[in-house]
Amino acid sequence: MRVGLVQLTVSDDPVANLTGTLALVREAAAGGAGFVLTPECTNALSSSRDHQWAVFHHEAADPSLAALRAEAKALGIWLLIGSLGLKTDDVDGRFANRSFLIGPDGAVAARYDKIHMFDVTVSEVESYRESAGYRPGARAVVVETPFGQVGMTVCYDVRFPYLYRALAQAGAQIITVPSAFNHFTGVAHWDVLLRARAIETGCFVLAPAQTGFHPESAGKGRRTHGHSLVIAPWGEVLADAGEETGVTFADLDLSRVATARGRVPSLTHDRRFTGP
Repeated sequence: MRVGLVQLTVSDDPVANLTGTLALVREAAAGGAGFVLTPECTNALSSSRDHQWAVFHHEAADPSLAALRAEAKALGIWLLIGSLGLKTDDVDGRFANRSFLIGPDGAVAARYDKIHMFDVTVSEVESYRESAGYRPGARAVVVETPFGQVGMTVCYDVRFPYLYRALAQAGAQIITVPSAFNHFTGVAHWDVLLRARAIETGCFVLAPAQTGFHPESAGKGRRTHGHSLVIAPWGEVLADAGEETGVTFADLDLSRVATARGRVPSLTHDRRFTGP
């Protein structure tokens, strides 16, 4: 099966971002991809909670979700919307960072709310507190599709290998890691973490990413790492998008999942232990 990873450089304007996203989704489908994936924060990247409140919507009313669902149906493809920032009914007003798997009928096949929040200080001048604006999810998700079992994660989740092991042991053959990965940590950690998760689980890892500088109307903007990756179950990098926006293709042979797990069946070798 052919996959197409869409690499974006979004601003904090969901309306403007949608036009470019739809164009690249169509390009991916035209290139033969039956499964197309977009990055985390497909609708917008913003550091301003006030601006997010002004431009985000509840899921039922979100125009980006509606348009992308309609496009998946028109193209007859499976589409992973890496994530959308969405309003919730939480009393503290925090948003959801929600990933969607859309079927070729345009229906939502699965939803996943990012579990691990990016609360870090990456340098003396750059820190993030994702949990201040977004509420963490609490449920891991594996969904059955005609082309394989898909486990859903988002960005910072990649640093928590127990989640990936649980997804693989629940049947996942493909794990998605849509991201807006920080440029500073990306250089040091991005490909290493993704290859490790593929090797540990014997899964294909698909990681569509944001790239470049993201301007904000109500903030200083930020920079992301790019390099959307497709990783094979044995750990090989099958495709690397570099730092430009566009679509990156790869062909998946799911028999490689069984082969990798047959060589090193570590998913069946768990042992209980005490301590530390």
